[in-house]
Amino acid sequence: MREMLKGKIHRAIVTEANPEYEGSVTLDPILMEAADILPYEKVHVLDITNGVRLETYAICGELGQGQVCMNGAAARLVSRGHRVIILSYTMMSDEDAKEVKPHQVFVDDNNRICQAVVTH
Repeated sequence: MREMLKGKIHRAIVTEANPEYEGSVTLDPILMEAADILPYEKVHVLDITNGVRLETYAICGELGQGQVCMNGAAARLVSRGHRVIILSYTMMSDEDAKEVKPHQVFVDDNNRICQAVVTH
C-alpha cells in the first residue's frame, strides 16, 4: 500500500486564526468539494509564508465565503494572511497508485476557485 495525494488546495489565504476553537481547519465547503476533502478528514497544512507544516482535520465553514480558518493550536503556528497549501492523502495499492488522479484546486486572493483540475 502507498499513501498518495488525493486532493490539494493551492495557495489559499488564511482568513482567520482562532486559538480558542477546539482545533482543526475550517474550510469553505466549495473548496472542500472541489479538492475531494470530507468533513473530519485528516489534512496537512503547509504554510508557504513561514514554512510550518502541520496535520489537523477539516471542518465545513460557511458556503461561498472563501473561509480558511486555522483553529486551536494550529492558530499559534499559522496566522491570518498567510498563504497555505492544504493536502489530503489516501492509501491505495501499488496498481491503483500508478493511475492516481488527485484533485487540484487553485484559488485567487479571495480563495475563489480559479482552476480545478483532476491531474491526468
